[in-house]
Amino acid sequence: MAWLDALRGIAATAVVFEHSFKFLLPEARYPVKAVLEPGWYGVTLFFLVSGYIVPASLERRGSVRAFWISRVLRLYPLFGVCVAGVAVLIAVGWDGLHVWWGSRPLSMALGHAMMLQNLLCVPNLVNVLWTLSYEMAFYLLLTAMFSLDVHRRSTACALGFATAAVLGAGTLPVTLLSAGGSGRMLAVVLAVAVLVAVGLITVLRGSVVVRQAGAVVIGVTVLGLLAVNQSYPGPGQGLLILATMFAGTALYRAIQGEISWRQAALAALVPLAGIWLASGEFGSQVAIAAAWITFIAGMALQRRRVPLVLAWLGLISYSVYLLHPLLLEGVERFWPDPLAVPLGLRLVALAGVLGLLLGLSTLTWHFVEAPAQRLAKRLIAPKSAG
Repeated sequence: MAWLDALRGIAATAVVFEHSFKFLLPEARYPVKAVLEPGWYGVTLFFLVSGYIVPASLERRGSVRAFWISRVLRLYPLFGVCVAGVAVLIAVGWDGLHVWWGSRPLSMALGHAMMLQNLLCVPNLVNVLWTLSYEMAFYLLLTAMFSLDVHRRSTACALGFATAAVLGAGTLPVTLLSAGGSGRMLAVVLAVAVLVAVGLITVLRGSVVVRQAGAVVIGVTVLGLLAVNQSYPGPGQGLLILATMFAGTALYRAIQGEISWRQAALAALVPLAGIWLASGEFGSQVAIAAAWITFIAGMALQRRRVPLVLAWLGLISYSVYLLHPLLLEGVERFWPDPLAVPLGLRLVALAGVLGLLLGLSTLTWHFVEAPAQRLAKRLIAPKSAG
């Protein structure tokens, strides 16, 4: 689906633009963000795309095993490259690591290994990794729902999460389970790791009853973390993210004829809930509306030929998303005070960073992402065919 790749490329570009403000164009940061939050626009668009296509992948194969092979080999190889990039920055003198990497290394490492760090009060190794926590929560919920045969209730899930976001905003506790010191955090992280691992193992290998029990364990664990233990962006926005992804799934079901457009239209309540939650933040409200308009426009034009540059940008969008903070952190090492540097020179530097990022991302696509995806297909094919 080339149109989805194009949307990913647009989303990644918006996030890069957002983070470039801090390091290279701080004078433009607040004027632009007052009108449109490009970062929130980008991640909202990313979540809509994931919601649209990821459940289809699970249901098309009909195999939880195949789904997780695909997801693990999609996310983790490049995640490893990102971690290696952080190691390089540290080796050349970067001191941007959170202090908890010194005092809570096991909690930090295990939280990142599960990609649930934002639901475990674990500060992100790289700022953009927070979105992967909600992607992983979504995958786990899809697994639980598929195993319980309730996975087609996308519209109900979207409305349920949106309602919980609106009603719980400002009232739900934040980091309730992980608060209270390093010992308590480690206990929570270990407990979640055990629950998720046991749940996935039973879903993959148990009898029908055992699979359903494992699915309940996974679902309750993830819902509990979403309700009371999120860090950034907080309970209301975190629940809204899940609502957005399930709304994307509802739109997919309408396109496929699985549900009526009248049912899918209820998903429009999700961006309305997001705009309400962002009251007083005009830039965020515009970002939510713009992301939805962009996605709907993409759906409407999906049969049109996608420009090659957008298709290519979409192909490398995951690399662009994960690797751009590392390059920008490198800029900060040389220019800690960007306003002291002439604007013309900073614009040249921005062009250089973008060129280097696109080149590096093309390389990681060819030598990391594409081989991992080919491996996933080889691992899936034998048993899927049988």
